[in-house]
Parts: sequence; structure tokens; C-alpha cells
Amino acid sequence: MSSSAPANSPKIHHAAGRFEVKIGAPQAMEVPPGAAPMFRRSLNKQYSGDLAGSALGEMQMSGQPQVGEAAYTAIESFIGALQGRSGSFALAHLGLMSGGQQDLRITIVPGSGSGELAGISGELALRIEAGVHFYELHYQFKPKT
Repeated sequence: MSSSAPANSPKIHHAAGRFEVKIGAPQAMEVPPGAAPMFRRSLNKQYSGDLAGSALGEMQMSGQPQVGEAAYTAIESFIGALQGRSGSFALAHLGLMSGGQQDLRITIVPGSGSGELAGISGELALRIEAGVHFYELHYQFKPKT
């Protein structure tokens, strides 16, 4: 017996391509004396493929990435087109590394879509091969009421 999605569930779309990223120099953040150091860095991205446009953002990090123990959060704001639909949305990042393991989650910020991308939700996965950044975006739109 096979199961199927309910008739009113949104269709999941897939997009893929490459992106280039420029990360600004680390800037120390003010923390109390003796507290763990924190840094911020700017992000500037250019997406190509199914997602075509640019994004600006800011990353905050703490820990010791040089020894594989750190975390980062970031918000980036994308503007451009997604498979022919023009608009914008934001992406929220949470990255953790510890004990040789990495965990990265990048999610479309709820309520951030505008233009033809209003109502978008989903997650973005990335991979880096030989210094080239690739993305896969799995997304859907809220059903119109």
C-alpha cells in the first residue's frame, strides 16, 4: 500500500547551482573581561544557477575554529530570482563544529519572502568541492487562501 501527500500539501521544489562568497575580515565584538571571545564578519555572495542574484549578510562566531571547536550564526538577505520568480528572502545559518564533526543548518527565515517569493519556506544545503561552493535549495510556497 502506498501513501501519498494530502491534496492540500505544498509541492516541494528543488533548485541547484553555485555561489561565490567574500567573507570580510574578523572584527572583535565587545564582551565582558574574561568572557569567550566573539567575532563578526560580513558576507557578500553571488548566486548562479536556479538561484540567481546577490546576498549580503553578517556572521557571528565564537570558539576556536583553528582546532575544530566553534560555532557560527549568520543572517543573509538574498535578492534576485529563483527559477524565474523575482523577489527576496532571508536565510538563517547555524553551524557547529566539535570533535571532528560539523553540523550546518541553513533555513529560509519564515515571513521573509517578498515579491514573487512571498510565502516561501525551505532549507539550503551547501557543499564545497575543490574550493567551489555549490548549493541545493529545497523549498515550497504556502498555499494561497
